[in-house]
Amino acid sequence: MSFCASCGTALAEDIRFCQSCGSPTTSTGPMSVPASAGSGAVVAISTPASVEQKTMETNLVGALTYLAGFITGIIFLVLDPYKSNSFVRFHAFQSIFFNVAWIAFWILWMILSAVLTPLTAGVFGLIALPVMLIFSLAGFAIWAFLMYQAYQQKLFKLPIVGRFAAQHAGVAL
Repeated sequence: MSFCASCGTALAEDIRFCQSCGSPTTSTGPMSVPASAGSGAVVAISTPASVEQKTMETNLVGALTYLAGFITGIIFLVLDPYKSNSFVRFHAFQSIFFNVAWIAFWILWMILSAVLTPLTAGVFGLIALPVMLIFSLAGFAIWAFLMYQAYQQKLFKLPIVGRFAAQHAGVAL
């Protein structure tokens, strides 16, 4: 039985990532063993079909969960090799919750703008336009920062959304 180099959790035989922390394990790929000492022939030992399955690195998948918002978050929550990885699950849930909160915020902002702009004879509309641009840039910066943190294999937790994501993913932060 082998153990994870990062957190020390006991690992099963044929897994590539730790189920507890999501870090990659040392994989045993195809090995070459010389047939005899005198000959130059090499015998290739094949690995089981389940190990030969092509998977992406955990950090790349974590970053990709944010790429298209809640859509990619949902996709990586249902894909087989990634749905059991706690690192990918955390980032997928955080992507979903962040995007749902962001969409709800924009809906409320548009309703507020639609109501207050006519009531203030257009003054709120003049103020709302630069504020809306600042919110857009801030949302883009948060999105890019979350992708960068996931690619660096960090479990960065947003203040409110991150707590819900950690609870749903089963990660203790």
